[in-house]
Amino acid sequence: MRLGLRLLFAFFLINGIAAFFVLRVFTAEIKPSVREVMEDMMVDTANILAELASEEVASGRMSLAHLRSQDSTFARSVKRYATRPVDVSIWGLSKQSLDYRIYVVDATGHVIFDSEGRAEGMDYSRWRDVALTLRGQYGARASRDIAEDDTSGVMYVAAPILSQGRIIGALTVAKPTRTVQRFIERAERKVLNGGVLLLALSALVGIAITLWIVWHVRRLRDYALSVQAPSNSFGVAPAVPEVPGELGDLARAMEHMRERLEGRDYIEGYVRALTHELKSPVAAIRGAGELLHDDLPPEDRAQFASQVVEQSVRLQRLIDRLLELSKLEQRQHAEAAAPTSLRGCAEHAVAQCRARASQRGVQLALQGEGAAGPWEADLVTLAIGNLIDNAIDFSPEGGTVRVELQGASVTVSDEGPGVPEFALPRLGERFFTTARPDGARSGSGLGLAIVRRVLDLHGGDWQIGNLHPGFSIRLQFGR
Repeated sequence: MRLGLRLLFAFFLINGIAAFFVLRVFTAEIKPSVREVMEDMMVDTANILAELASEEVASGRMSLAHLRSQDSTFARSVKRYATRPVDVSIWGLSKQSLDYRIYVVDATGHVIFDSEGRAEGMDYSRWRDVALTLRGQYGARASRDIAEDDTSGVMYVAAPILSQGRIIGALTVAKPTRTVQRFIERAERKVLNGGVLLLALSALVGIAITLWIVWHVRRLRDYALSVQAPSNSFGVAPAVPEVPGELGDLARAMEHMRERLEGRDYIEGYVRALTHELKSPVAAIRGAGELLHDDLPPEDRAQFASQVVEQSVRLQRLIDRLLELSKLEQRQHAEAAAPTSLRGCAEHAVAQCRARASQRGVQLALQGEGAAGPWEADLVTLAIGNLIDNAIDFSPEGGTVRVELQGASVTVSDEGPGVPEFALPRLGERFFTTARPDGARSGSGLGLAIVRRVLDLHGGDWQIGNLHPGFSIRLQFGR
């Protein structure tokens, strides 16, 4: 399973379990909490009514002997309450009836008043609310009117009727629990709807966080893959991704590791390539030197001496270009104090190569004006000069090397045999060369590597191709 799916699954699992238990607690606590509040209010109501009824119970106006009597002011008031019209809206829920049932018992537990008139004269002394209250304790109970119906429950709360500190009866207030069931169900619906909304928002947050983490991890993975890939020939290092926290620390650690590995690979590659390139001229110099010890005709001695000088020049040129490329590869960017004229750089490069071109019988032609930009003049001149040198090497005697300027681009073309198609993608690699058309020794393969690095430092690129006959390379410098 992919990392993103695992994170998302884990987030949903944890969030779902937490939401389940939280919602379960909420819904489980709503019903008892509402009933606890209702019981608290009924306690207050029962005690107030018990106080109002105490005088009439003590005087006998409310007793078994006067069950049908209308002398009790308390009884008349309660009956008027029971028939009182009401139509109110409580937080959006309509209430159109009064739900309290009130009954009064004497000291023996017999009902001497019932607001509904159905229990008067009956013995309630065994009911928990009456029995406990008459004994001076808190009396309350919950019973069902219909044993099989959960919604028919009624809550009863009693309060003692006192006279001179003595309990002479009890008053019970009863209220059906179904009257508050609507409020309970509405609260549960709100909690459940809120829970669903919370889960949906949590899902969105989870998806966003997962995508954020996976995005950073993938950037780090791509960087790791680029680090483990073979280093390119131009010394261009992959950019370290900007990732937060521990992932950022890991990215920086990988960058330090890459620098150390590339430094080692860089040295090893240079040593191998340099050893390979030095073998031929060193062997030629050694052979010529050994022969010069012999007694040779003046012509042969001159030939071998020329060979020593030629190979020494080759070695010197190789060393110089290696030093140039090494310095370039250690740099991270070009430095330009003022806008540089592309025309001026090209003129300087042509002037440097003109003597060598004349020796080879090659003409140099400079066309166009070019633009000015934030480039390092010495590096631009070096790149153009290397291209002209390469073009001279591949041009036939009497041929022309053309340098054309247009905007921020320089195009150098020759009239030689061109480059084999298979070799085009490898141009710019260190020490990669192609055969010269006159059969002369190949160059060091460092000229185009230097050009490529100069372009990288300036944020540029090149386009290369054969002209049939000839070869063309166009340098585009960044602006």
